[in-house]
Amino acid sequence: MSRQKIVAANWKMNGNRELVEQMYHGLNQESFNAEQQVIICPPAPYLASLQANISNNQVAIGAQNISENEKGAYTGEISALMLKDLQVQYVILGHSERRAMFHDSTELVAEKVAYALASGLTPILCIGETLEEREEGQTESRLSYELAPVIAKVGIESFKNVVVAYEPVWAIGTGKTASAEIAQQTHKFIRSYLASFDADVAQQVPLLYGGSVNAKNCEELFAQADIDGGLIGGASLNVEEFKKICLAV
Repeated sequence: MSRQKIVAANWKMNGNRELVEQMYHGLNQESFNAEQQVIICPPAPYLASLQANISNNQVAIGAQNISENEKGAYTGEISALMLKDLQVQYVILGHSERRAMFHDSTELVAEKVAYALASGLTPILCIGETLEEREEGQTESRLSYELAPVIAKVGIESFKNVVVAYEPVWAIGTGKTASAEIAQQTHKFIRSYLASFDADVAQQVPLLYGGSVNAKNCEELFAQADIDGGLIGGASLNVEEFKKICLAV
């Protein structure tokens, strides 16, 4: 079964108007494969500008987080309905930085995924283990722990509309990258875990690798059977390098 190929840029708390302009000028003139999706997830202040200026049909806009609440007295939060109002299509949820720094629990992530789906957004659900967990042989148990509450909350059928991004915490922003073999083994486990609930759905879910992906290592990673693209951090802040990664998929 052919799955959509996806390259998503997570700018985190980086970027400015100059980068926004460089990005839409660079991507608008690029031709991508018809089965490919490129997603740009900038900080919230730049969502509207990117959305207004992206004219390439293969490029979509995503946000980096949402509140689990629809609206109300939640100063500083962003609702899924606000993102829909801006025609944002994707949202990153459960990133390890959100889990570690802002205490997004597995249950809260599940709530946010449910709200995103109900609002018509496609969640990019991030999961991943620490170096200590990998060294202690706990990678699979950690990934299962982070997936299980979401499956319980939204049901496995809903994963037809979910993108899963495996980001080993030890490889995010460190320059370390899981070998293509290790990355494939882990992605294969994720797909097999989803298949234990529904094999057909599991074959449809795009699985992305994130963790110091760059223009030099992306081709080998993307060539693996269960890796359908990447969630790109630092390398997505350089327009030319990001385009090379997008074309490599």
